[in-house]
Amino acid sequence: MSFRKQKEISGHAGAIYCCVANKEFIYTGSADKYVTRWKIDEGIQDKFAIKFKHSIYALCLVNESTLVVGLANGALHFFDLDSRIETKFYTQHTQAIFSIKHNSSKGHIYVTDADGNLSVWAEKGEKLVIYLPLDCGKVRSIDVDRNGDHFVLACQDGTIRVFEAEYFNEIITLDAHKGGASSVLFHPLNEGELISGGRDARMKHWNWRSERELMSVVAHTFAIYSLASIKNGKYIISASRDKHVKVWNADLSIVKRLDLKAGGHRHSVNDLVSISDTNFATCSDDKRVIIWEEV
Repeated sequence: MSFRKQKEISGHAGAIYCCVANKEFIYTGSADKYVTRWKIDEGIQDKFAIKFKHSIYALCLVNESTLVVGLANGALHFFDLDSRIETKFYTQHTQAIFSIKHNSSKGHIYVTDADGNLSVWAEKGEKLVIYLPLDCGKVRSIDVDRNGDHFVLACQDGTIRVFEAEYFNEIITLDAHKGGASSVLFHPLNEGELISGGRDARMKHWNWRSERELMSVVAHTFAIYSLASIKNGKYIISASRDKHVKVWNADLSIVKRLDLKAGGHRHSVNDLVSISDTNFATCSDDKRVIIWEEV
């Protein structure tokens, strides 16, 4: 099996920092201060677009009906996608929001910022559940395990921090990456394990319950900004500041490098998102979204 470029989407006037998707659309957030929606099948812009006063660093889709947007100034916006109306707006965070993640099992949304603060919200933005200053530097990545019982943060101080999702207690802290942890993913196949990526360009495989590092791989040449999985966990995808996207087996053996020669990105790859069992999308400082497919 291999992977190839399926289509390219362009239209933003600035770097694209984040992307989320469902089966029909990709939503992107950019330095041009727009959230834009794109039709996956056609590779063209939809009529849905929102203009903000600041760059968009984080997006989250909730139950296909709500879009949550985090801005460079710390503002948090909730939009109803059916009515296309903003339903909630908060200024709880005063620094850039870098990650937003939905826990459907608990009905919560986790939000983190450049100062190491964590906020937990009801999934439609009705209320703030808890606000926790963690003093860990920028938190760029959040993931939730398959049962929704735990969530994990990748922190600028180099730690990976696992929380239980009932009372929001930090239960495990792993000293993971020199220079900072920048991405994290609960292992898609093995419960009690996770994958992390750091500014040290390494991907690490952990048994977080026993606090053991199982494997460390020099995966890129610069920071790893995003991790995702496809094919029911068979493949793990990594995106990096080094302009490369890489596909890995679940044991972290390399499958494919998707670089400029393969039609890939010319600048930092900032985010990636799974679209289907065989497709995923990446976005970059080069103002492009690329959809990749398994062949």
